[in-house]
Amino acid sequence: MSRIITLRDALREAMSEEMRRDETVFLMGEEVAEYNGAYKVSKGMLDEFGPKRVIDTPIAELGFAGIGVGAAINGLRPIVEFMTWNFAVLAFDQIVNNAAKTLSQTAGDFTCPIVFRGPSGAAGQLAQQHSQTFESWMANCPGLKVISTTDPYDSKGLMKSAIRDEDPICFMESEMMYGHKGEVPEEEYLIPIGKAKVKREGTDVTIVSFNKMMHVAMDAADELAKENISAEVIDLRTIRPLDHHTLVESVKKTNRLVVVDESWPFAGVSAEIAYEIQKYAFDYLDAPVTRINSADTSLSYAPTFVEEYLPNPTKVIKAVKEVMYTNA
Repeated sequence: MSRIITLRDALREAMSEEMRRDETVFLMGEEVAEYNGAYKVSKGMLDEFGPKRVIDTPIAELGFAGIGVGAAINGLRPIVEFMTWNFAVLAFDQIVNNAAKTLSQTAGDFTCPIVFRGPSGAAGQLAQQHSQTFESWMANCPGLKVISTTDPYDSKGLMKSAIRDEDPICFMESEMMYGHKGEVPEEEYLIPIGKAKVKREGTDVTIVSFNKMMHVAMDAADELAKENISAEVIDLRTIRPLDHHTLVESVKKTNRLVVVDESWPFAGVSAEIAYEIQKYAFDYLDAPVTRINSADTSLSYAPTFVEEYLPNPTKVIKAVKEVMYTNA
């Protein structure tokens, strides 16, 4: 049986279920306990699990990320919440130099089963230092797995899989989407890491995206359908490992690809996908791969600049029409 719940509720359910199942799982981060979480994702968890398993930390990302890594190496399964991935920059030494390299540095003797989670990407008028998109940053590092989703169903299933995984995982959410609602089963389920999801079947063009840009892609597909353009929309869900097979098979069918990516264009997720498709599906392309990214600059505070900066359905529709009516 399914019910409609919010993204924050889906994440809370996933963490709580795993903490009930496995006493080595615990949550730590700024304001996760007494305040019920900055975005209320951990609401009520302190009451159920107590202060030894839901832990408020000082404002010291490098410090509590390091505690989490040490705990993971010694047999626990920490969930480390960053109030935003922009603040996690302070903890990159622990994520990149310790968590990601534990397995290789110990020749396989130790694993680091830890989940680093929190919102990534722009969230309205938060200006330059609080609006960055980090999926491509983290996915660039071998040893890390990167998950990015805003669908409540996917978020719960992937969070549960992430907590059980033996590798360090960066779980990217969206500050703007915690109230987004969707169907989530009451019974337990898991979603495999590394598998994209075809959200909408189509025949004329493939649109690929992830996180809150999926809603931009779906809105664009709805508008394109009114003009008899059939768009297949794919949610990556996992950035690393990337599901090459699903992407290639879709492009073989549609012969065109538009990638919608909130990160900057240089060396981003969209650039990697474009490379992979031209390598493995070049002969099937009827037009060049097109990317829609945020502007190649820092995000200003003014709301008019925010609107211009980010991908939107109008930009996606324009790109789709360009690949529809341009021969390779």
